[in-house]
Amino acid sequence: MFQGHNDVPVQVDMVAAEGDSPDSSLDQACSVLKVLNRVSGKWAIGILLLITQRPMRFTELEREIDGVSRRMLTLTLRNLEREGLLSRTVYPTIPPKTEYEATSMARELYQTLLALTDWADRHGDAIAAAHETHDEQSTVAPSRGADAAPKMSR
Repeated sequence: MFQGHNDVPVQVDMVAAEGDSPDSSLDQACSVLKVLNRVSGKWAIGILLLITQRPMRFTELEREIDGVSRRMLTLTLRNLEREGLLSRTVYPTIPPKTEYEATSMARELYQTLLALTDWADRHGDAIAAAHETHDEQSTVAPSRGADAAPKMSR
């Protein structure tokens, strides 16, 4: 599954802005990671991008999002509602009509998501190429494990 030396620990140095406490930048990064973990996912961003355009019913979302199962769509919608990013309205009709709409917080997030998707579109090929180059170089580099230790002559 993993190629190369992916078990190398990563150290991240956070540089504090002038006047910030040393922990301030790390706190900010942690809060961003918390939010990203809540709103990201295979289906969440696509749902947010669609629902921000207009209120949508479950079946409309299911048709628009290629490959999503009914179960995953249901779970993702419930999660986004729990996070306060969409509201669900059930109309008392037969059969019941349920509509999902972006909250003001989600509409505010929309511009950031557009910028992120634009960045991903512009740099996706370069990242994939760098990944491939790195993996090729990692498999060509000689192993430095126990088997690669130089042998002592007598």
